[in-house]
Amino acid sequence: MKDKNTQLHASSISDPQHFWAQAAQTIDWVSSWEKVLDDSEAPFYHWFKGAKLNTCYNAVDRHVEAGRGAQVAIQYVSPVTDTEYGITYAELQAQVSRLAGYMDSIGVKKGDRVVIYMPMVPETAYAMLACARIGAIHSVVFGGFAANELATRINDAKPKLILSASCGIEPSGVVAYKPLLDNALAQATHHVEHCLILNRSQLEASLQAGRDVDWQTGMATAPNIDCVALEATDPLYILYTSGTTGQPKGVVRDNGGHSVALAWSMKHIYDIEAGDSFWAASDVGWVVGHSYIVYGPLLVGATTLMYEGKPIGTPDPGAFWRTIAKYNVKSFFTAPTAIRAIKRDDPDGEFLNSVDLSCLKNVFLAGERCDPDTLHWAEDKLKKPVIDHWWQTETGWPVAANLMGYAPVEVKAGSPALAVPGYQIEVVDVMGEQVAANESGNVVIKLPLPPGTLTTLWQNEQRYVDSYLSMYEGYYLTGDAGYKDDDGYLYIMSRIDDIINVAGHRLSTGRFEEVLCQHDAVAEAAVIGVEDELKGQVPLGLVVLKKGVTLDEQELNKQLMGLVRKEIGPVAAFRLVSAVQKLPKTRSGKILRGTMRNIADNKKYNVPATIEDPVTLDIVRNTLTRMGYADAHV
Repeated sequence: MKDKNTQLHASSISDPQHFWAQAAQTIDWVSSWEKVLDDSEAPFYHWFKGAKLNTCYNAVDRHVEAGRGAQVAIQYVSPVTDTEYGITYAELQAQVSRLAGYMDSIGVKKGDRVVIYMPMVPETAYAMLACARIGAIHSVVFGGFAANELATRINDAKPKLILSASCGIEPSGVVAYKPLLDNALAQATHHVEHCLILNRSQLEASLQAGRDVDWQTGMATAPNIDCVALEATDPLYILYTSGTTGQPKGVVRDNGGHSVALAWSMKHIYDIEAGDSFWAASDVGWVVGHSYIVYGPLLVGATTLMYEGKPIGTPDPGAFWRTIAKYNVKSFFTAPTAIRAIKRDDPDGEFLNSVDLSCLKNVFLAGERCDPDTLHWAEDKLKKPVIDHWWQTETGWPVAANLMGYAPVEVKAGSPALAVPGYQIEVVDVMGEQVAANESGNVVIKLPLPPGTLTTLWQNEQRYVDSYLSMYEGYYLTGDAGYKDDDGYLYIMSRIDDIINVAGHRLSTGRFEEVLCQHDAVAEAAVIGVEDELKGQVPLGLVVLKKGVTLDEQELNKQLMGLVRKEIGPVAAFRLVSAVQKLPKTRSGKILRGTMRNIADNKKYNVPATIEDPVTLDIVRNTLTRMGYADAHV
């Protein structure tokens, strides 16, 4: 099957005009393009220039018109509120067209921005699709983000309307959103005229007269409105990702290339077609939620699951498996950190014993590097193909993956497999020269990027160039380090910032973590480089143990150091390791290695707005202090 993949990939690179013109046949267009790829303004490339379409029409209306209005479009599952119901395509069309009508009635037009600050409820998807319906540009901000972070995004996007809810529900309890929104609006220099608020039964919010409107009240008198024809190159949404300067970067996605790329990926990567059930266990605040909870599955007429809960604790480590079985999920997508959490609480897979997963064909992992131990555990317990794949907020859809709907190739643990058609991935040294197979370097993508990727940063083209295109001319800098093996398989080992230099030896923290996770007692691991007077940097490891494991810390450390010495060698100088209860992570599952490194080296740091549990930083700081690094009083 590798030859088939190689041929498909080669055709996408040698003749992208033809390749993506063929892929675009799955999308309904109002009018066709003048040119598939317009490179006249390189490095700002435009896909399907001159064409017109509407993303909402392609995701909703055309399926109703095709006679599938009675099919469930969104299956809502909320274990935290004990609520489950399905929304058919016909019902989705009615809800979205009315919400779009409300937006239109208050003066929201094509090109206006709308901020969506909501929990994992169907109304959040309605909001995104309603914006797409009338050409408004949505910017989803993860529900529960700190007020100052929300204010920063409001000032940058300058929305005419904000859609929010009274609260979100976490395993720890109800999180009030409205006070955070009110605080953000008070801080923001941009004045927002309208807020539409969804009041949930768990907590009712007070509304500010003249600005705030209750969701149900606003919808009651709103007219239905049809889809507006948009240019393929018109922006669909802005999604903010953290910036190194503290100012978030607004990734801009267009309408035409986005629809084409996502529809192509649903079939070729995820093996999903009309009528299939697909579940991406993420949140709409992240790129995975945009691409594969809302737009991707709906563009191909599938049923998408929207889940308000966690992999463990709502109520137990079997929640994901029971949901997959109940709703006949064909392909399931989650983060490696979710699998590690389940593995930690149910290491023997006992919660799988009474669940029939015969409907499940593939499990996809992304969001962070998947260590081989986690992949093997999932393969062993689920008896299904477990597919690691790699992409970024900026790319919007997979860069390297196993094409499970086209020509699956061998799974190699630790690798997201091969470059996806459209992406020309290279591994280069600091001078931009390609490195040999199995040699580490910076991972870059040759321009032009394929459809569906970022077109620029919102109102900051120079920052787009400086952040992604300036280091290597003609290439997009991914910010990741890794290598390709002799078969062309890509291995992403760490962020470029996470390469540590031990006495002149460049070593990947990802490789250390991979080795530590081989130990039977370890559920997950994080390794950072800490400052050392003699060697420049030395690796420091923190591990989370599987539930029920009782092992003397001194003996555990001895075994872990021996394992690293055996697998990586004495050059690793690995002598610092400790167990912790929990690692600090973002809500999307990324471990905050940079923040931990700053704590260890007594440097200033900000608590990221995306952190899931701030208490974990205190745990880590106390552990690092005990190890002789962080000053507990900083």
